[in-house]
This record gives sequence, structure tokens and C-alpha cells, in this order.
Amino acid sequence: MSATAEATDTKQRKRFKIPFAWQLLIGLALGLVLGYVAREWSVAWLGTTLETIGTLFVQLLFLIVPFLVFTAIVASIANLRNLANAGRLVAKTLGWFALTSAIAVAIGLAIGLATNPGEGVTLTGSAAAPETTGSWTDFLTGIIPTNVVDAFVNVNVLQIVFLAIVVGAAAAKLGAKAEPFLKFNESALALVQKALWWVIRLAPIGTAALIGNSVFAYGWDLLEPLAVFSIDIYVGALIVMLVVYPVLLRLVAKVSPVQFFRKAWPAIQFAFVSRSSVGTLPLAQRIVTERLGVARDYASFASPFGATTKMDGCAAIYPAIAAIFVAQVYGVPLGVQDYLLIAFVSVIGSAATAGLTGATVMLTLTLSTLGLPLEGVGLLLAIDPIMDMIRTATNVTGQMVVPVIVAKSERILDREVYDAKPVPLDAEAAFGGAAEAGSEEPPRKGEPALQPA
Repeated sequence: MSATAEATDTKQRKRFKIPFAWQLLIGLALGLVLGYVAREWSVAWLGTTLETIGTLFVQLLFLIVPFLVFTAIVASIANLRNLANAGRLVAKTLGWFALTSAIAVAIGLAIGLATNPGEGVTLTGSAAAPETTGSWTDFLTGIIPTNVVDAFVNVNVLQIVFLAIVVGAAAAKLGAKAEPFLKFNESALALVQKALWWVIRLAPIGTAALIGNSVFAYGWDLLEPLAVFSIDIYVGALIVMLVVYPVLLRLVAKVSPVQFFRKAWPAIQFAFVSRSSVGTLPLAQRIVTERLGVARDYASFASPFGATTKMDGCAAIYPAIAAIFVAQVYGVPLGVQDYLLIAFVSVIGSAATAGLTGATVMLTLTLSTLGLPLEGVGLLLAIDPIMDMIRTATNVTGQMVVPVIVAKSERILDREVYDAKPVPLDAEAAFGGAAEAGSEEPPRKGEPALQPA
């Protein structure tokens, strides 16, 4: 085949290739149809197939995530050695994480108090308490693992983050002696991201199976009594995403919110259908650096750290509204001190969320702190996949907004890149290209130079 014919053939293949974003949406729609068919016509084998495929997809994510979190956090902490103002950047990042979480939980509480989502909801049958629950004792004592292997085997993200921070800080302190290890960690991170891409390619199938299984198992029976609660979650998340974040971008960072969403949309969309903040990390980090103009050395810290600890959807809006819902269902009155406690738990305890699918740990942590029945969580698990989609999209949006705000305040935001038209983004390259955390790719032309420490 001649070069011309080969080029034409390649162009035709690209022309008929379905964009990955559309594959995800098609999977979502197909899952709803298959789940409805399996439930309405009692097709048991189809329901079992959907459950099995969905379980396998989640297991594959859980298999890769521990290594992705560890290698990404180690690289991000070690990269701080390249920054003269590392301490200030870390403090500002954590400060904005806390502030935006506080705003999100305040919005969640306001919506919950205004709409009374649990009023009139009666329990049909007994809802079981979840097998895995969160408590302050477990949260505080569980930060430090008793066994390094157990932290990875049990996918305890909080412990893995702790280990990664310790190892990354030690490597940064050692200097030249740690370079071979850091090079190995960078190679391991690139390898893990490539493996993650293989799993992500299955996301359309996994999405169809997870949504389809939820429809098959629960149908729409629970949506009517939980309609107000479901709408509250979506309204709260959309207010944070489309009002709070744009206001911060416009007034604090003084950049265009419209431009932000134009460029960040692929990651937001992927987070919505994949329901995984950590799974979206490579794509979100590439967008933050290549489309939004945040300096790479800083983004390689802020993006991985945010993907594991910055959860405005799962750890702020959702537990705030859910706590009010459970309290109203069980007739437990809440006072001002309880609402302040919800806000405190949401801001401080967000690291208890796993960055994967679901927010059960954070919700049980909130309920147990308030002394509310944990059986209330069982009532909400049926619609959790639907809630988790908008929660994760909100998480990832916040994880991209904060680096832009901090980078702008520290003058390490490339406005030319931010204001330029969106460059084409190769999703596969985002999971296995040259822009992973800790890469040695030279700065873009016009990128603000970072002074070495």
C-alpha cells in the first residue's frame, strides 16, 4: 500500500471512529435500556450478566488505584523540591480545599433545610446498616497503617496517601541519593497510567453494566419517595459547579469561567460517567497543565493530592443533605450545633473518602458523629450510582479550579495557554503520554519559569 493510500485509509478510520466521550454516553443509555428490559421482562440471566460485568470493572479499578495513588503522590511531593515557594503553595492549596468545601457544605445544608427531603418518607421493610462504616476513631487511628501490605491489599487510600507523603518527603530530603528511586517511581507511574488507560477503555461497557444493574435490582420504585433528595443533590452540585466555582474564577483568579469549562469539559464528562476521581486523575492533570496553563511542577502536586482529598460532591454536599434526610426519616431533631458539626466533619474528614466510586464511608462518618441511625445509609444505596455521577463530576471540577486559583495568585499561570482556543486532547495520551506527574518534559513555550529551591 502506498503512503498516500495508507494516509487516506487512516483518515477514513478516524472519520468513522466514535469519540470516546460519545462511547461513554452510549454506554450510559444502553445500560438504562438493558436494566429496564431485564427488570420488566424478568430476564434473570441479563441481570446477572450486568452485575458480573459491573463488578469486574470496579475490581479492575480497585486493582490499579492503589499503585496510581502511591506513585502519583510520591512524584508530586518530590516535585515540590523544584519550587522555592513550595510551603506557601501547599498552604494555599489546602486552604482553598477547605474553603471551597465549607462553601459546598453550607449550600448542601441550606438546600436540605429549605426542602426537607426526608419529610413524609416512610421505610418499607428494614434497611440494613452498611458493612463498612466510618468513625472518628477509625479515621484518626487508621491514618497510619500497621502493615504496609495491608494498606494496598485493602485499598485503604488514606493510608496509602500517608505512606506516599512520607516516602515522597524523605526522597525530597535525600536529594541526589534518591534520584534513582524517583526515576523508578516516574517509570512506575507511567506504567500504571498506561494500564489504567486499558481499564478506562472498558468504561463504556462498565458504565452500561453498573447503571443497568442498578435499574434491574431496584427499578424506579425508590425514585419517587427519594425524588426530593435526588433533586437536592443535583441542584446543590450544580450550584457549586456552575455558580460558586465560576464566581471564584472570575473574582479571585480573574479568568474566564466559560473558558475554564470549555477546556475542562472532557474531564468533567469522564468523571460523570466513570464515577471515579482517581480514575479521572491523568486526564484532569493533563487538562490543568496543557489547557489551563498551570505550571507543571505545581500541578503534579495539586492534581494527585486533590484527587484523593478534595471531594466537594462526595464529602460536602452529599453528607450534608443526606444527614438531614436521615434525621427527618427517623424523626431525630437536629440543632445548630449539629449543623456546625456536619460542616466540621465535611471539611476535616474529606480525606476519608476513597476517590473511587461511592461516598459511603464519608456518610457513615457524618451519621455516626451525629448519633444518627446508620441504617439510613442502606436506604440511599439503591440510588447511589445515580447520585455518584454528579458528585464525582463536582469533585473533579473543584480539583481543577483550585490549582488555577492558586497558580494565578502565585503568578505561575500561563494566561496565553489559558486564554487560547482549546487544543485537541488525545485521551489515550493523557493516560500514557509524556505529561504524567513527575515527567521530565521541558516547559512549554511561554510557560512561567519556576525558580529552583
